[in-house]
Amino acid sequence: MAAPREPVGEAAFARRIDPEREPGLSPEQRRFMAQVERAQRQRALQRQLRSRNVLLALGIGVVTAGIYGYTFYSVSQEQFLDELEQEAEAARARAWERQKSAAS
Repeated sequence: MAAPREPVGEAAFARRIDPEREPGLSPEQRRFMAQVERAQRQRALQRQLRSRNVLLALGIGVVTAGIYGYTFYSVSQEQFLDELEQEAEAARARAWERQKSAAS
C-alpha cells in the first residue's frame, strides 16, 4: 500500500489532520490529541489573562500616579495662594498706614 502523498510545500510533521477522519488512529491516540489540544487552549487562555492583568495593573498605576500628581499640584497651589494672601494683607496694611499718615 502506498503512503499518502504530502501536499507540496508542507512537511509531514506540519500537516494538520482531523482526528475524526484520519484512518488508522486508535481511540487512545484520539484521546491524547484531544488532551493536547485542551492543554494548548488552556495555555493560550492563561497568556491572554496574563496580558489583561498587566494592562489592568498599568492602568491602575497610571490612575494612581495621576491622583498623586494632582494632589501635589493642588497643595502647591494652596501654598502659593496663602503666600499671595499674606502679601495682599501686608500691602493693605501699608496702604492703610499711608492713608492714616496722609490724613493727619
